[in-house]
Amino acid sequence: MALSIESRFSGPSRSFPDGSVVTRSGQAETRVLIVAGDQAQLPDDHESFAAVLVELGNECLAVRAAGAPGHVFGFARFRLGDAPPTDLVELVKGEDADLSALAVAKQALEETGLQVSVCSDRVGRIVNRLIRPQFNLAFAALDDGLATRGGIESCVRSGLGYRKGLMDAVEAGGLEDHFDVCVALFQAFGRAQFAPPRQAIVAHQRKCNAS
Repeated sequence: MALSIESRFSGPSRSFPDGSVVTRSGQAETRVLIVAGDQAQLPDDHESFAAVLVELGNECLAVRAAGAPGHVFGFARFRLGDAPPTDLVELVKGEDADLSALAVAKQALEETGLQVSVCSDRVGRIVNRLIRPQFNLAFAALDDGLATRGGIESCVRSGLGYRKGLMDAVEAGGLEDHFDVCVALFQAFGRAQFAPPRQAIVAHQRKCNAS
């Protein structure tokens, strides 16, 4: 299916920090709109497009586009803090998602060179709900004296295949960001595994004190 892909930015984008999205103009009847940025909202002319994709932060699509019709979706590339975004993008569908529009949205993201994972509209989507508790366990194990930092990181690198380890990866991206994600997850689900670790709390408080 030939697509015409348009992009609009509203504020800085975590998914496309360089301010550019692969677009394609032309005579294709199937039009797709990608709305990126931390202030992204459902545009008034959304009905002119076969699919509209609105960038999300930690919140649900229902927050950015309340009562969105079935051709409107959310998206977010997985990224650890300030580290470059990965090629994995989570495509968020609402409860009334139009499956034909979903296929169009997925194709549009894939044509920008991304690997797409479709998920439901939940805080944390897939990756954060799976990986943040692992990060927290590593920091907790260090605090509890179960092993040295080097021992823990060596274990997860050799045994679990994390090339950068767990704590190293979080700190490279920024503990403040990890705090924000964990708080959003904890508020949504109330599970201890999502509570931010001591190290992230300290980093958040230092940031607040410095501002």
